[in-house]
Amino acid sequence: MTAGDSGDGRLVSGIAAGPGGAMTDEVGVITGDVTLATVPQDGGLARIEIQYTDADEWYTLTGSPVPVPPDGLAALHARVVARVESGGAAHA
Repeated sequence: MTAGDSGDGRLVSGIAAGPGGAMTDEVGVITGDVTLATVPQDGGLARIEIQYTDADEWYTLTGSPVPVPPDGLAALHARVVARVESGGAAHA
C-alpha cells in the first residue's frame, strides 16, 4: 500500500481488493484493482470512498462515514486498506 495525500487532506491508495471484494452503498460488492480514499470531514469523521482503478465514479464504502480514531487519519486509512485487501465484502 502506498498512501498519498492528494493535497486536500484525503489519503489515497491503489490496492487490490481481496476475495469477496469491498461492499459499497451504491453498487454492492466491487472487486479487483481499486483506489481507496479516506477523506476528512467536519465533526471528527472521515468518509471512505472507493472506485475501480482509473474509473470516474467513486462509491461509498458501506459503513462510511466513520469516526477518526485517536491515532489519526493515516491509521484509519491503513486499517481500511487492510480490510479491503482482505476482502470478504469489506466495510468501513
